[in-house]
Amino acid sequence: MQFQEFDDSYLERLRAGDFRTQEHFVAYFSELIQIKLRSRLQSPQDIEDVRQETFVRVLTALRNEGGIRQADRLGPYVNSTCNNVLLEKYRSPKGTSLDDEEEGIDLPDTRMDVLGVLVAKQTQEKVREILDDMPEKDRRILKEIFLEERDKDDVCTDFGVDRNYLRVLLHRAKSSFRSQYIKSLEARAGAGGRD
Repeated sequence: MQFQEFDDSYLERLRAGDFRTQEHFVAYFSELIQIKLRSRLQSPQDIEDVRQETFVRVLTALRNEGGIRQADRLGPYVNSTCNNVLLEKYRSPKGTSLDDEEEGIDLPDTRMDVLGVLVAKQTQEKVREILDDMPEKDRRILKEIFLEERDKDDVCTDFGVDRNYLRVLLHRAKSSFRSQYIKSLEARAGAGGRD
């Protein structure tokens, strides 16, 4: 995945509602948001709800008078907004909607676009790269649970642990992956800043 640095002209185009810029923005952050949410939410619909609500709030903040003004804060703002929406989702009773049908924001449809497919492929490559650099035990447990979607009882048997300890192992492996992923983002951002 190509990591993006944002400048003031990008923010202005986004604020003005430029379709191509919005399309890029949604495609770029969708993959990052989905990676973040897959380990926290079970339902694809819940993931989609949080993703869409995050974009609505970020685009609304961009257009507000006191909204986002520094281009380098766009990524962290999207991340913290996603965290807030996710917390609200955890707190809300089942069946209630996160959005109040905010009007005036047209998000591009990214379900079938080529850019989205490309971003997904690049993300898969990055995930494989990070997994290859992880300790064998962490790599195996993440692959078996998330990529191969094996039954957890079978994984417990393979690892010689009970379900409670499997949770501990899985938590450690996810933390290790998250840490490696953040390091790769920071390294990419640092390399991009020197160009």
